[in-house]
Amino acid sequence: MNRLTFALAAVAAAALAAQPPNLNASYSADPQHSRLEFVGTQAGAPLRASIHSFTAAIDFSPDSLSAAHMDVLIDARSVDSQDADRDATMKGKDGLDVAQWPSAHYVSQTIAKSAAGFHATGSLTLHGVTRDVPIDFQFAAMPAGAKLEGSATLKRLDFGVGQGDWKSTEWIGDEVKINFSLLLVPRH
Repeated sequence: MNRLTFALAAVAAAALAAQPPNLNASYSADPQHSRLEFVGTQAGAPLRASIHSFTAAIDFSPDSLSAAHMDVLIDARSVDSQDADRDATMKGKDGLDVAQWPSAHYVSQTIAKSAAGFHATGSLTLHGVTRDVPIDFQFAAMPAGAKLEGSATLKRLDFGVGQGDWKSTEWIGDEVKINFSLLLVPRH
């Protein structure tokens, strides 16, 4: 090995050694023990709906936030407000239009420590529109995985959800709060 090759190899080894290791654990949400819901207002009263089908791939460790990542895929067709007529309207062309946009997708861009736990900023694609949506959450390691709980707030009209009569905020509020409680299991 000549001196130049040896010097280049030594520089490359030093650069690799200087990089912090990725200490993040990889998790998936356990669908049987996880909850994702949204809360809005309809005629001034709370409107709560569950989302029964979603996947969440989470790479996270409180000690390695620069490498932390969240990827959540939501089946919009699984929205359930416990009222079949309302669900049909929400899923229809003037609402979520699940025939054209059957899923929503959230991907984090940055995750940082906050006073109440952690704060993530990421892109949500919903109804064919992508916007940044911040979320606040808490993370707790458990013997067989972890728990991640938090919330986000968005405006449905920013995503074009609500057309025709449902575009008005007179009966359906614009602000929607997303709540989640995820039981995370190790992903291999």
